[in-house]
Amino acid sequence: MKTPNYVIGLSSLCLMLLAGCASAPPSPAPTLIVSGCPAVVPCRLPATEPDSNGALLTDQDSAEAAWADCAAQVDMVYQYQVQHEQAR
Repeated sequence: MKTPNYVIGLSSLCLMLLAGCASAPPSPAPTLIVSGCPAVVPCRLPATEPDSNGALLTDQDSAEAAWADCAAQVDMVYQYQVQHEQAR
C-alpha cells in the first residue's frame, strides 16, 4: 500500500516543530560601553512659601534634599573625571 504524499509532509512538519522545542544555552549578557560624561541637570532649589513653623521645617528638609542631589551630581562628574584621568 502506498502512503499519500500529504501524510509524509505532515509527519516531517511535526518532527521539524518538535526540534524547535529543544532547550538552548542562554545567550551571553550584553556588555555595556559608557562613552562620554554622565548626564547632569541644572541644580534648582524648590520654591517655598512657608506660612507656619511646621512648613518652614518641611521647606528646610526639601532644600537640604535638593542640595544633596546637586552634590551627588557634582561627585558623579568628579569621580568620572578622576577615573578617566588615571586611564591616560
